[in-house]
Amino acid sequence: MSDEFEIFAVRYAHLDRTARENFINGDEHDLPMALDYFVWAIVGENGTYLLDTGFNAAMGKKRGRNIVRPVEEGLKAIGIEPSSVQDIIISHMHYDHAGNRDLFPNATYHIQDREMEFCTGRCMCHDYMRHAYEPEDVGAMVTRVYQDRVKFHDGESVICPGITVHRVGGHTRGLQVTRVKTKRGWVVLGSDAAHFYANFEQYRPFPVVQNVAEMLAGYDRMLELATSQAHVIPGHDPLVLQRYPAHRGDLDGVVRLDVEPVAAP
Repeated sequence: MSDEFEIFAVRYAHLDRTARENFINGDEHDLPMALDYFVWAIVGENGTYLLDTGFNAAMGKKRGRNIVRPVEEGLKAIGIEPSSVQDIIISHMHYDHAGNRDLFPNATYHIQDREMEFCTGRCMCHDYMRHAYEPEDVGAMVTRVYQDRVKFHDGESVICPGITVHRVGGHTRGLQVTRVKTKRGWVVLGSDAAHFYANFEQYRPFPVVQNVAEMLAGYDRMLELATSQAHVIPGHDPLVLQRYPAHRGDLDGVVRLDVEPVAAP
């Protein structure tokens, strides 16, 4: 049985904003620099794994984000029925990565110890620290613990042959990146370890951060884990859809990350 996987980046939402909002100390050019929102499907002979769960239309309205295709529709378009998903890796518990609470009733969730400690601990007494968390999402994860549907990880773990997770922190205390073996080498799905290519290519950290030093060290760690810099995938950059080939010509917003890029950086 092969330990290599295909990887699909599935866009589900979008937000228009400018560059000054995406870097600590802003950006003197302040050109348009939008965010795309993704979930990632990791598909192989060892099974189908999902990285993050996104948010639904109600949360998009609450947070002022535009749903372009609901997560469940994007997954079904690539042949994944949400109720069939058995394993979900949660990079961190922010609303845009840990929502859609009822969409995956049969899944086991993989999360770092420190992320659960962080989002249920004293740091959440501060509005600045908790503003990207939704208490209902956190409560749902606690409920899953009592349902034996959560597997905790401490630092680095093997999810299965060909998939590993690595805590890097920075953006949140327990943020983890996911390393996937593919036919083109080791791909690192950074999620919010880097929102944009520019964050880790230029060492310009994103302003939503729990620990700046850990965020910067996380850029180095992703590069160590990946076969090359071109194998590191940021979590919110619209350029991902330009650099990688479409899964199908009739399906916008879904690209393959396990194959070579079609556009150079």
